[in-house]
Amino acid sequence: MKDESLSLNTLAKMIDHSLLHPTMTDDDIINGCKLAIKYNVATACIKPYSVGMAKDLLQETGVGICAVIGFPHGNSNTRIKTLEAEDAVRKGAEEIDMVVNVGKVLGENWNYISEEIKTVNNTVTTEGGSLKVIFENDFLEDKHIIRLCEICSEHQVAFVKTSTGFGFVKQSNGMYAYKGAQDHHLKLMRKHTDSTVQIKAAGGVRTLDDLLRVRELGVTRIGATATEKILEEARGRGFE
Repeated sequence: MKDESLSLNTLAKMIDHSLLHPTMTDDDIINGCKLAIKYNVATACIKPYSVGMAKDLLQETGVGICAVIGFPHGNSNTRIKTLEAEDAVRKGAEEIDMVVNVGKVLGENWNYISEEIKTVNNTVTTEGGSLKVIFENDFLEDKHIIRLCEICSEHQVAFVKTSTGFGFVKQSNGMYAYKGAQDHHLKLMRKHTDSTVQIKAAGGVRTLDDLLRVRELGVTRIGATATEKILEEARGRGFE
């Protein structure tokens, strides 16, 4: 049954339209930004070098710019992440999605992780932006996710985010795959994150039903490449 309180625009404003695949050309970015404008989504989520281009395309459209930092593996040192974030915000990104240092998380070097998140968040917010912290849950155990939620709550980041969409884990057959946004992890994140911190689900949210399901779990933003499919499905179901 369709939730009568939801509109097509409400659903669109839950979406960061993802333009992050490494093979994307400038023309792909331009076309992706045009699609973001067409559906009036929350943001176009882009690589840092595309911020200037996206600003030219998106200014005064109501669609924001989200730039990724330390993407996709989070391995840049804190100084470089901070500079990258600062540069992106100054050039026009309103939101920053930063990948944590996963190795430091797995090693439970929480002082390092806390200082990194604090430093980047302070820089981003001072410049007028907001920070989403990407955990890459496929690599983590529940205890790591819980501690990250606590740290992000302490530093009052804007969002915690499940995945990059590129967190591939080696399977028993030698192939690589990822699960992305899993219900169990979303419930864990909502439970252990302060109510002022929002949840972003990314990786595997590809249909309207996926979006509606994660919304029920407390998600307020998703990262998606299937934006057009999701919103056309919503239109077809009578969302206006």
